[in-house]
Amino acid sequence: MPTTEEAAAPEGHGIPDATGVSRSPDERGTDRGGIVVAAVLLLACALFVAFGVLAPEKAPPEAQATEPTAEVTYEVVGEGTADITYRAAGDDAAAVVTRVGLPWRKTVNLPAGTSPSVNVTLDEEGGTASCTLAVRGEHVQRATATGAFGRTTCSGELPAEEGAARLEGSS
Repeated sequence: MPTTEEAAAPEGHGIPDATGVSRSPDERGTDRGGIVVAAVLLLACALFVAFGVLAPEKAPPEAQATEPTAEVTYEVVGEGTADITYRAAGDDAAAVVTRVGLPWRKTVNLPAGTSPSVNVTLDEEGGTASCTLAVRGEHVQRATATGAFGRTTCSGELPAEEGAARLEGSS
C-alpha cells in the first residue's frame, strides 16, 4: 500500500530516496538548492573581496597623512618699533609686518626641510631689538640689533627627518 507521500507523486515520476520514500524531481532539487545557493553566495563574496568592492573607502584628503611639519616660534623683544619679515606657515614667500611695537611673537608650522628665518629692521629712531628662533620648543638662535635702522636675522634649518634644528646664521 502506498504511503501518503507516494500517493501524492504522479505515477512514474517519483524516485525513491535513501529512506525508500519516492520524491518528485522538484522535491529532490530543493534538497540541493540550499547547497547551490550557499555556494553562489560564497563565490560572490570572494569576488567582492578580490575586486575590492567590500574594501573600506579611502580616507578623505584631510585625514590622509601629510608631510611632517615642525612648530617654529619667532620672537622679537626690545624697545621701539621695527619692520619684521619672517617665513610664514607653508609659504615660500615672506610675511611682513611693518612698524610693529615690540615685543612681538609669532608661531607657525613649517614643512620639514625648510629654513625658518626672521629679519628685524629697527626704524629711524633706533633702539634695541633681539630676535629669537625656537624649533619644537627648543632655542635655536638669538641675535641683536641696535641703533637707527639696526638690522638682525635669526635663521635655522628644519631637518627633513625628526631631530634638532641646526644653527645657521648670526647677526
